[in-house]
Amino acid sequence: MSTSVKTFPIWALFSLLTNGILMLAVILLIWQQQRLAAFFGITTSSEPINLNNSPQIATPDLGRRHQLTYQEWLNILNQEAKVAADQHPPHLTILAGDSLSLWFPPELLPEGKNWLNQGISGETSNGLLKRLKIFDRTQPEVIFVMIGINDLIRGISNEEILDNQRQIIDYIQKTHPTAQIVVQSILPHGAKEATWKGRDKLLAVANSRIRELNRQLQSISTKKGVKYLDLHLLFTNKQGNLRQEFTTDGLHLSPEGYMVWRSALQIYSEIELKSQPQRPAKEKG
Repeated sequence: MSTSVKTFPIWALFSLLTNGILMLAVILLIWQQQRLAAFFGITTSSEPINLNNSPQIATPDLGRRHQLTYQEWLNILNQEAKVAADQHPPHLTILAGDSLSLWFPPELLPEGKNWLNQGISGETSNGLLKRLKIFDRTQPEVIFVMIGINDLIRGISNEEILDNQRQIIDYIQKTHPTAQIVVQSILPHGAKEATWKGRDKLLAVANSRIRELNRQLQSISTKKGVKYLDLHLLFTNKQGNLRQEFTTDGLHLSPEGYMVWRSALQIYSEIELKSQPQRPAKEKG
């Protein structure tokens, strides 16, 4: 007797998105990918997309990248953004943020796009704001922004974080008027299960505060006329903390965590971003 794997029909995903149940659609997509992987004995992932046909920019290997100074990071991002600006790759999509964006495995990024990763380990909202000019000359279709957890760890107030977020949105809207901007929610941390080296500072930030900050961030995104992708629900357990299987240390993501994020980006890009054009900004202040 033969065994078959049923896939979730794409029309049903469209229906779910139409009714605003994006998170459920993502969960179903993840479930489908996991079933296919288990059935065929493979890992479902996309091939990395190069920004150009010439040899890739020589950058330190993964081990050394953990030891780079902030200025060394800026130099690398400048080089990579210059390649994107000079080559004008189609469907350019930018990841702007901190280490969570930085360590997104290239092979797990959704296919069909040229990805420019502009993440820096330990980055804050103010740091990101000051370096947005690095990719001024690029012509992205979409810019995904995730920033804020390092601000919280460093004791920066919600008001300052939100003000920086407003300025980030304003700058991108002015510099890249045709790009779709997607502000992503700040992810929770692992609470008492965390083993990250800065655990004490991490635990000083309540996950309830992150939820409230995300609520305000969503409100700002709506007022500014940009999109907001709420990833929080996908990564939390019943206690509202980062799920253990999705993290390596209570702060950074595991391969399983990145697979969840990939699935969210994939379905959001394929359905939400293609079906709805960027709205004009409603708020200038």
